[in-house]
Amino acid sequence: MKIAIFHQPVDVISLRGQYGSIEIWTYEVARRLAQSCDVIVYTKRGRYQNKVEYDQGVEYRRISTAFDEWFRYVDKLGYSRVPGFRNLRRILFFRNARRPFFASRLHYLTYALQVAKDLRKEKCDIVHVINFSQFVPIIRMFNPKIRIVLNMRCEWLTQLDRVTIRRRLREADLVMGCSEYITEKVRHRFPQFAKRCQTVYSGIDVNHFVCKKDDNMTKQNGIRRLLFVGRVSPEKGVHVLLDAYKKVVDHYPQTQLKIVGGQASLPIWQAFLALTDDPKLSDLRSFYNGNYTLHLKRKLSSGLASHVSFTGPVPHRQLTDFYQDADVLVFPSVWEEPFGRPIIEAMAMGVSVVAARGGGIPEIVVNGETGLLVERGDASALAEAILRLLSDHDLRKSMGKAARKRVVELFSWEKTVENLLHHYRNLCEGDD
Repeated sequence: MKIAIFHQPVDVISLRGQYGSIEIWTYEVARRLAQSCDVIVYTKRGRYQNKVEYDQGVEYRRISTAFDEWFRYVDKLGYSRVPGFRNLRRILFFRNARRPFFASRLHYLTYALQVAKDLRKEKCDIVHVINFSQFVPIIRMFNPKIRIVLNMRCEWLTQLDRVTIRRRLREADLVMGCSEYITEKVRHRFPQFAKRCQTVYSGIDVNHFVCKKDDNMTKQNGIRRLLFVGRVSPEKGVHVLLDAYKKVVDHYPQTQLKIVGGQASLPIWQAFLALTDDPKLSDLRSFYNGNYTLHLKRKLSSGLASHVSFTGPVPHRQLTDFYQDADVLVFPSVWEEPFGRPIIEAMAMGVSVVAARGGGIPEIVVNGETGLLVERGDASALAEAILRLLSDHDLRKSMGKAARKRVVELFSWEKTVENLLHHYRNLCEGDD
């Protein structure tokens, strides 16, 4: 079987290590698929990268996005300020929020065309497209017999213009969600394509994310250690975590908090807010108008600031050091999180978890058994759950053990690839 993974053009896959969850997914899945299949990964070409690279049986073909990046710049600048483009936006695009530029056929069009034409020469059996549904009709135009998998790791299919998305889904052979939360929303909105919709969970390397020490707190002079891993962005609820942290230190003054992750590109998430109807996110709009990390730091008094550290982005393989030193991972997302990779990483290492009840998170965390779930945006409930775990060593230990077992059974890369191959084979045999 010959498989192409059509990686989203906003990320660059580096063979030296990944930071983002989707880059991690592509890299880890591709190298495991290559053990039994021919695999090509199409990805954006970064500065100083070769056009073609080989790694662990995978061929990486790097595609230039120079023209597309220029076009995005023009769109951001405003066509009225660029000679010859004064009326282009009015002619080409709708002002409807459900039809944003990033979801239009012109967004990364030359990137998509280059991949679609190359696929025709390669004669792949499967092409696995990540997130960008506008690429599906382009691929189909040049490759009428190829099987197309559209893998959604966000809610765009149920947020964007219904008519536009319906036309694109007609050309997809399989629509794959990263959680049942995502998949079921697509089934509900497009019941005519419900049989094409399946869920395949993301995974982790369960042999890398493994606990090598006993419980930390008993060895650290009573110091409690909280951890957040993820992009530092308003929808992730880091401000809610800081409000909860202030309540926690009233009971345990020596509690330390590490915030691991880089700040997201806020304009992207401003566009996201225009698509969502989630009332939980309506109060976040002001956070996207400035420096969110600076806002977070200003929330802390000088006394608390010395116990809170912002590490910035950390290479994925190095995260084990942070999980190893944590007593509790806190994942306070305010939005409907599609999945939540840091949760399964922490669970695999036996770290107890407190997370917001939303999106795909309840599919990962069994409340009261492998972790604790609280309502999104509720700092008081978040603090109460954290305190419950910090005060009960046996509960943390039992939850950590159950969490590790659940991850090994459901969320390993081997399980992910096994499920993918099952669906790929069905497609190649003519089953929907």
